[in-house]
Amino acid sequence: MAGYTPMIQQYLTIKADYQDAFLFFRLGDFYEMFFDDAIKASQELEITLTSREGGSEDRIPMCGVPYHSAPNYIEQLISKGYKVAICEQMEDPRQTKGMVKREVVQLITPGTVMDGKGLTDKENNYLASITAFDDQTFGFAYNDISTGESRVTLLSNNFDEVLNEIAVLSAKEVVVASNFDGELQKKMRERDVLAISIEDNSSIEMNFAHLLEDLNQVKLKQTASRLFHYLFRSQKRSLDHLQPVTTYQIQQYMKIDYYSKRNLELTETIRSKGKRGSLLWLLDETKTAMGGRMLKHWIDRPLIQQSEIEQRHNLVDVLIQHYFERQELRENLKEVYDLERLAGRVAFGNVNARDLVQLKRSLMQVPFLKQILFGMQNEQMNEIAEKLDPCEEVTDLLDQAIVDNPPLSLKEGNIIRDGYNDQLDQYRDASRNGKSWIAQLEREEREKTGIKSLKVGYNRVFGYYIEITRANLHLLTEGQYERKQTLTNAERFITPELKEKESLILQAEEKCGELEYDLFTGIREIVKEQIPRLQALAKAVSELDVLQCFAQISEERRYVKPQFSNERRVVIKDGRHPVVEKVLNTQEYVPNDCFMDCEREVLLITGPNMSGKSTYMRQIALIAILGQIGCYVPASEAVLPIFDQVFTRIGAADDLISGQSTFMVEMLEAKNAIANATQNSLILFDEIGRGTSTYDGMALAQAIIEYIHERIGAKTLFSTHYHELTVLDEDLSKLKNIHVSAIEHNGKVVFLHKIKEGPADKSYGIHVAQLAELPAELIRRASEILAELEQTDAEPARVKVVLESQVIEEKVEKPAEQPAQLSFFDEPAAPKKAEPTTKEKRVLEKIKEIDLLDVTPLQAINLLYELQKKLK
Repeated sequence: MAGYTPMIQQYLTIKADYQDAFLFFRLGDFYEMFFDDAIKASQELEITLTSREGGSEDRIPMCGVPYHSAPNYIEQLISKGYKVAICEQMEDPRQTKGMVKREVVQLITPGTVMDGKGLTDKENNYLASITAFDDQTFGFAYNDISTGESRVTLLSNNFDEVLNEIAVLSAKEVVVASNFDGELQKKMRERDVLAISIEDNSSIEMNFAHLLEDLNQVKLKQTASRLFHYLFRSQKRSLDHLQPVTTYQIQQYMKIDYYSKRNLELTETIRSKGKRGSLLWLLDETKTAMGGRMLKHWIDRPLIQQSEIEQRHNLVDVLIQHYFERQELRENLKEVYDLERLAGRVAFGNVNARDLVQLKRSLMQVPFLKQILFGMQNEQMNEIAEKLDPCEEVTDLLDQAIVDNPPLSLKEGNIIRDGYNDQLDQYRDASRNGKSWIAQLEREEREKTGIKSLKVGYNRVFGYYIEITRANLHLLTEGQYERKQTLTNAERFITPELKEKESLILQAEEKCGELEYDLFTGIREIVKEQIPRLQALAKAVSELDVLQCFAQISEERRYVKPQFSNERRVVIKDGRHPVVEKVLNTQEYVPNDCFMDCEREVLLITGPNMSGKSTYMRQIALIAILGQIGCYVPASEAVLPIFDQVFTRIGAADDLISGQSTFMVEMLEAKNAIANATQNSLILFDEIGRGTSTYDGMALAQAIIEYIHERIGAKTLFSTHYHELTVLDEDLSKLKNIHVSAIEHNGKVVFLHKIKEGPADKSYGIHVAQLAELPAELIRRASEILAELEQTDAEPARVKVVLESQVIEEKVEKPAEQPAQLSFFDEPAAPKKAEPTTKEKRVLEKIKEIDLLDVTPLQAINLLYELQKKLK
């Protein structure tokens, strides 16, 4: 750093500790950036890049932003995944000789945003930490610094579980050790993690040991400690609102992996990545921001304990039965602000007077909420009412201390009510009386001089003054006033009395401002002591808000309370897709039934494209999820098992980030289900195998169905356009065919969207193409080709079923000396006895070369197909 000016040396010394962040270096009224920070920031923020002398031969790149508008620029950088270190002047430059002391007062990162546009009211902003242990397990902790919530769990050696947790939480930033595996970091970035931060310290410190008291394992404590070390190091301030860390296990909830959550559009749509059109959009009738966040949490983690689910259902039932009370609750909840984040701002030290007024108004609603709940005369509602702590001491304090409409800035004064503090009242009296004296002086001097335009004014440089226009100066007597300032069209004067009053007024106002700020911080500290009570109240209000939301939706949309079956039965009558039904609005939604039991585990669904197969499958999953989060379900009757997991493969999309094709994504999602599903899971597979050749696709589809049927036993809905698979019901006892009905009318297909028993009679593919308005000539030609193909293959090839437990005889009798090897397709017609052709001889030679013991079934099928193609 030799050769640089002292100020640049100071900058470089501080920057050395924040290499991965933009350093906002305070210089007067600006935050300045230098060197590479300046170049990069000028590009990202589209601000002017300049330069300055820094003591070296070359000028130093520089750019800056005004300190009062810095939050907007910081939000832009954070939203792009950057970090910003705020470096403030720790001394008053006017009272300091030499270099002003500066230090970083806060590191703002994607996972530690406390306010501004970076926080969405009804969404959490999670920071996560991962600790890899020697036994290949992973510790996973997360925190929302704006609410103080912290949770931790241990995950298996399968990193996909970690990735799934990151996806469920939409974690913006992840903290790991410096030696954390680079490939795993890459996988996290592929899941939209904006920032990966380093923290090597995982020791338990005294300043947060109390937050870890409920953790009974060293691994859990280390994982949470890493997170807290990073938080305290980056925020550099009191975090008294942090709640004790709670443990959770992913097995406590219905597991919905990342792909299934996306395919079912639980919290955002696949196409737009927005909330509208998702299950969350349908359900969100919450009236508070914290209730909205809890609703999302419940959707992400459906329950699997029947008693807990039924407890929620019973509360929803009570609220449905008490319509008028529910409407009163909704009106009162509208007046409740975000208690969780208000408590966080109090602890963080960035709460303002308006925030405290919002807190007071929120607490004033609590007695009304309690009164409504007690009025329902229900034991469970009474229990919720008892949890609603009005925090009267806080309400009374804020009502006595803070004015109803305070200014936004704490430095403007006029925050504290008259009568709250005697000393403040005295200062205010002096200031107000002084100003009254000034107004009286102006009237008296106008009468004395006869100058009607005379005025007594004030500015920060010259204080109070008497201003007289040049045109009226001749009306003054010599020595009447003491000249203070000359303007173009006027002169300004003072008098000894005016200076005396000025001193009194300014001194009172200065002391008044200082005392008001001290009183405000004192009030804030008193409120801070009540943060645990406020957080407990916030949780109770959030639960009440979500439950009233479920009741409102269930009643408005004619949902029913589901019953749960220990016999793994699914009985859904008049089931509807909740989101599609809402989108259709006034149009009639065609309801459908679904029946599954221990003798009916797999439903093979056929029917035309666009007829509603995917919608039917999704609605079964959404009904199950709605039931297990505690809401009623869209049906006239519903009996459900409690599913431990939901797996889906619906829709087609390339994963371009990781370089995977549609078919590879399809196979990975299928593998995930097959590897992890249990008998108590729900599997939805839509058109498996369509991403490859017909024979490959059909073979894979059949093999997957067989595997699920024989090995897993999960409730499975499998839609397909391979009509050849419908014969599987003859050999798979627990598989049943159903189809979406359609009829032809005047040569065009009409979708009935109604599920019926049995396989579909045809695919109607050309009819669908016709509906899409492909050229008429193309449609005619396709019809001709289809007729030719159907005539050539008058008896469609029947797919043979091969199970490990049985061997099904083939139609074509094989020579006795051949091993019992089955084919998916009919054997070609036996050739007439004649000398083989050259082509046939080559095929025979190829067959002789095959080592059957070194060929997989799938390779054998493909090889057979290639040989058959050569013969044809």
